[in-house]
Order: sequence, then structure tokens, then C-alpha cells
Amino acid sequence: MEELINNADTFLVDVRTPAEVAEVAVPGAVNIPLDTLAANLSRFKEAKGAVVVFCRSGGRSESAKNWLLQNGVQEVHNAGGYPSVMAVKK
Repeated sequence: MEELINNADTFLVDVRTPAEVAEVAVPGAVNIPLDTLAANLSRFKEAKGAVVVFCRSGGRSESAKNWLLQNGVQEVHNAGGYPSVMAVKK
């Protein structure tokens, strides 16, 4: 997962709410809250590389991963909670 998180072509997406991201943001991640995935589906489909989603603990990002896969996004990975993403983000 570390290689994916640090790959320049990876679309790194934080599915937490904007309020949560305001408290702790992961550098280089785009905030697309879970409840706005449908409205932003084209952004995922246009990604150059893999899509890596994360949230606070991994639950919402697992839901996001499953929804994206069901809606035609090819390569989606759940990185779990933001602490694990921050631990490997370069």
C-alpha cells in the first residue's frame, strides 16, 4: 500500500467530512466526502492510476471502495484510516 500511496499517479482520496479534514489533513489527498461520491464519479473514472481511499478508521473508505467498484472504477484500494496513510506518506 505504501507504494500506491506515494505514487504520483495515484488518486488519493479522503472520504471524511470537510470538518474532519479541517482538523487533520493528509498532504496530497483530495477530499471527496462519502456522501458526494455519486456527484464526483467522473473524477474517479478520469484518474490516471489507482484510486486509494481512506477515512478515519477504514469503515467509510471500505464503503467508498465497494461503491466505486460497483460503478465502474477499475482499480480501487482501501487504505483504512488516515493515521496509517500519514505514517507512510512521503
